[in-house]
Amino acid sequence: MMIAAAGTRPQRAEGRGHLAAKLLGGRTRIRELYQEGAAKIRLPDTFDASMEAVIINTSGGLTGGDRMDWSVVAGAGTKIDVTTQACEKIYKASAGVAEVTTRIEAGPGARVDWLPQETILFDRAALFRRLDVDLDESAEFLAVEAVLLGRKAMGETVDTGFFRDRWRIRRSGRLIHAEELRLSEGVAALAARQAVLGGQVALATLFYAGPLAEAYLGRVRPLVEERSGGASAWSGKLVVRLAAADGFTLRKILIPVISVLRNGAPVPKVWNL
Repeated sequence: MMIAAAGTRPQRAEGRGHLAAKLLGGRTRIRELYQEGAAKIRLPDTFDASMEAVIINTSGGLTGGDRMDWSVVAGAGTKIDVTTQACEKIYKASAGVAEVTTRIEAGPGARVDWLPQETILFDRAALFRRLDVDLDESAEFLAVEAVLLGRKAMGETVDTGFFRDRWRIRRSGRLIHAEELRLSEGVAALAARQAVLGGQVALATLFYAGPLAEAYLGRVRPLVEERSGGASAWSGKLVVRLAAADGFTLRKILIPVISVLRNGAPVPKVWNL
């Protein structure tokens, strides 16, 4: 007996990954590690007291209806660098919106560097991404989120689609940074506006919260101000905005800026040019 496939809900990718760290013997160690579904976390060896976590979506990309949930908790005095195995690809959505939620907590004297590789949006993709961060008064936090509107080298364009990026960053429960980015419907026409991206198809935001915000500003500005970018620092935080013609050009700018904001440390090993 044959059963009609009409109305069958397509299988969706779902995953949840959680990492909590503690300080033990002068090094950052695992306190909790949980992974479910398409979410995997790998911890390559490091040669200092920090921890590097590589998060992986084993589904190979996201489309409408997919869900990924990540959480990182850095205990007192720990240092965690979090990155991705590769660029996250957001494919055409026939229905629904892909959702990616990231929650980060940093305890007293802890530092978390949230350094995922670029998110690539394809034509008619739909993505809602959230970043929620809670910092102790003495914690440091660095984040980068980069987006490519298609891959220029492959001749791809994003004519229409949906992308919403929501950030909420708090220190000791007090909101210190909030932003919302939304691109929808005529994405190409919107990006072509001079006040938006001026025809560029690669963009990034970097955020740093910590005691060195003002000191870093003088070192970052010369790297970005002649390259469709800008940087500002106030109230213990630094924000950098970048736009570029393609992903390769954007990464050439991003890598030295990230290194400055890591006090000279290189980007994670999985990054490359």
